Amino acid sequence: MHIVFAASECEPFAQTGGMADVIAALPPALVKLGHRVTVYLPLYKSARSFLPEELTFAVRSITIPFPYYNRFAGIVDGGERDGVQFYFVDCPELFDRDGIYGPTTGVGDFSDNAERFGLFCRVVLEAAKQLGVPEIFHVHDWQSSLLPVMLRSVYYFDPLLRSAATVLTVHNAMYQGWHSKKTIEQLLLPWDLFTHDKVEVNDSFNFLKGGLVFSDYLTTVSRTYAGEIQTAEYGAGLEGVFQRRRLDLRGILNGVDYSRWDPARDPKLAAHYSPEHLEGKVECRRDLLHAFGLENVPDTTPVMGIVSRFSTQKGMDFVAQIADQLLERDIVLVAIGEGEPYYENFFRSLAARSPHKVAARVKFDEALAHKVQAGSDIFLMPSRYEPCGLNQMYSLKYGAVTVVRATGGLDDAVEEWDAAAGTGTGFKFYGYQAQDLMAAIDRALAAFQDKAGWRKLMWNGMAKNFSWEHPAREYVEVYEEVLRRRG
Repeated sequence: MHIVFAASECEPFAQTGGMADVIAALPPALVKLGHRVTVYLPLYKSARSFLPEELTFAVRSITIPFPYYNRFAGIVDGGERDGVQFYFVDCPELFDRDGIYGPTTGVGDFSDNAERFGLFCRVVLEAAKQLGVPEIFHVHDWQSSLLPVMLRSVYYFDPLLRSAATVLTVHNAMYQGWHSKKTIEQLLLPWDLFTHDKVEVNDSFNFLKGGLVFSDYLTTVSRTYAGEIQTAEYGAGLEGVFQRRRLDLRGILNGVDYSRWDPARDPKLAAHYSPEHLEGKVECRRDLLHAFGLENVPDTTPVMGIVSRFSTQKGMDFVAQIADQLLERDIVLVAIGEGEPYYENFFRSLAARSPHKVAARVKFDEALAHKVQAGSDIFLMPSRYEPCGLNQMYSLKYGAVTVVRATGGLDDAVEEWDAAAGTGTGFKFYGYQAQDLMAAIDRALAAFQDKAGWRKLMWNGMAKNFSWEHPAREYVEVYEEVLRRRG
């Protein structure tokens, strides 16, 4: 079948979160299963460096009407990558900017995001009529959620598009695309859409809600998160919509790109290793400690790693609350990341206070992130919520035993260690208190003393396969179900 992806991010062209990794990895996996996949992205300034200086246009100009003016967008042919055809929506006045959703030098979003992504959705529909109408439009998060809304309203009687089905993947329900009610008029949409059972929330136009209501099927990025977003705690005001559509909602855990994340061939590591030959991990631990200036750390002292955005959502408040207790344990802590100033300063001060036990790098560093995964004995992910998460899957592959909060994809990917049975891959805590995290860490520290058991625990994690092959097959099942329903 032919599937068109419409998304606002894709690695390496533009990335702010995990969606970009999905759009880069899932389409090639679908191609390997025998399907035709086309990806449409906005032509941001950041994407231009990955394209030839002389752009090739698949469609020179598409006219998109607005109330008092027209916009003109071209479709740039990005060529095939891993069998996937890429097209870029070129509208320089809307997309050729520093920043994707807001200025890189400021706080907040661009004031015209409704127009930017409304135009993007409409251009994809118009382009598909010329470049190939798919069986499935697969859209992602609020930025492309208007595509199914438009398809079932202003394009309802279009004979070329009527048979196309839609699937919406929610990567993070907290981001919904809230805009003024005047967006209805600005995007030339019918006013009968602006009702509580369609796109209206608290007298505002909610892009994501429109996608949830009008898409044929909904997916999200882990099985546990699919249940969580039906609750007030995680649904961010849309839990009622998720509940009503629960029979059309499926959680599919994201996969991992093992061509980039495999300790047996990772070029960023000091040594390579595998479950059968773990000697290289010892060298990677030594290299990590050296990189952070931590010397003379005994082999009996576990190295605990954090690679994270420093924010409350990532559970850094829990880490701050148990900092004194951590320093009492026989551990070494290394952390890299950036984010909220409070937590950046927390890690700086903690490292200054205990320079022989704690080291922090307040800046994200891709190469160092690989070193932390490979050199850590224990990896912490205490997120308050985590729709999917990838670091826990990386850490398992790299033999870094994970300590996670049982939420979203963390819960799905990690199985609690059972020393008696020799099963499990890490340690989970379920409560919403810092002491619950401390208790899970203490269980991990106790297990670390049993070297034979610890090696079995590492093997269990490293044996897990989170490649994209299985999620891609699950998405194909979703597509086939949608097409069966539409007859």
